[in-house]
Amino acid sequence: MKESVVVFTGAGVSAESGLRTFRDMGGLWHEYAIEDVASPQGWRKHPATVLRFYDERRRAVLEAQPNAAHLAIAALEAKFDVVVVTQNIDDLHERAGSTRVIHVHGEILKARSTLDPSLVYRLDKPGIALGDLCEHGSQLRPDVVWFGEDVRHMDDCREYFAAASRILTIGTSLTVYPAAGLVRFARHDSKKYFVSPEGQPLPRGFTWLKGHAAKVVPRLAEAWLSGREQL
Repeated sequence: MKESVVVFTGAGVSAESGLRTFRDMGGLWHEYAIEDVASPQGWRKHPATVLRFYDERRRAVLEAQPNAAHLAIAALEAKFDVVVVTQNIDDLHERAGSTRVIHVHGEILKARSTLDPSLVYRLDKPGIALGDLCEHGSQLRPDVVWFGEDVRHMDDCREYFAAASRILTIGTSLTVYPAAGLVRFARHDSKKYFVSPEGQPLPRGFTWLKGHAAKVVPRLAEAWLSGREQL
């Protein structure tokens, strides 16, 4: 049986592929606060603006490419039972070759019904327009989790964290809850690593690996695949 690994990724991993984070936007998008274009309230007030905001982000995702960290994470599947839990809404992990990816904040390349969240559609075009409807006549919206909405798959993610013998956390500030709280479910005896260029308070038991994901993660993956524990 393969050893189990959970890789927990945040915006810093996608940023190294050129995708801007909300922090990079400085809290504003054009004349709107980020909360205005990423919340149910903003959707009700300015649906066209919200769609335009996500259309821009979707185009950026489609133009971006997986970086060395994404590829190294996928390569771990040669030896380990890997689950990727990501806060990112892009598909770069999947394009890099990871086969088990859980998006706790949704996926920008999908749309869903405004009234029925269970009706989800893979987009076959770059954007969503006003008047694009589900089969029950409800306006389509991005299939992403907005401020004030429930994060997804949390029960499954807690179980994966609790079962994994290794936890690799990359590119997240661990300040966006409730997803950030998942690290607290890691086993006491699991091997836990945190990859970041900047130091920050870490959960108990984590080892900080300083550096950018695209530099550090390939070296760590190479070590694990060759039977060494650390760089």
